[in-house]
Amino acid sequence: MRRHLFKSKIHRATVTHADVEYEGSVTIDVDLLRAADILPYEKVAVWNVTRGTRLETYALEGESGSGVICINGAAAHLNQPGDLVILATFAEVEAAELPGWKPTVVFVDANNRIVPGGPKEELPGPQRRIA
Repeated sequence: MRRHLFKSKIHRATVTHADVEYEGSVTIDVDLLRAADILPYEKVAVWNVTRGTRLETYALEGESGSGVICINGAAAHLNQPGDLVILATFAEVEAAELPGWKPTVVFVDANNRIVPGGPKEELPGPQRRIA
């Protein structure tokens, strides 16, 4: 049996641009894509922390070091610059891969820069303490 598991995410990134005229997708700084093991054209869930909206699209490479998170196309109506979003991917996993499965979690600062030495995994619910 194959399971559909959480693979990776960029946690609480800040939307830098929203371009309703573009055909569709989310443009993400290539450094963040690599850190989160997200490929260009890979399906990405966009969960807007600010507005509570959720949608699916695909990733496009943005300029390295730019910190860009640009929501394109119709999704730009649901995500605006300054909004906080979680960009997540999932994978189908064989039973043999399940033991020890750990997703990749990339924490970023307000400028979408990777937090060095930051947490490597998320803590569930009440265990999480926000500093």
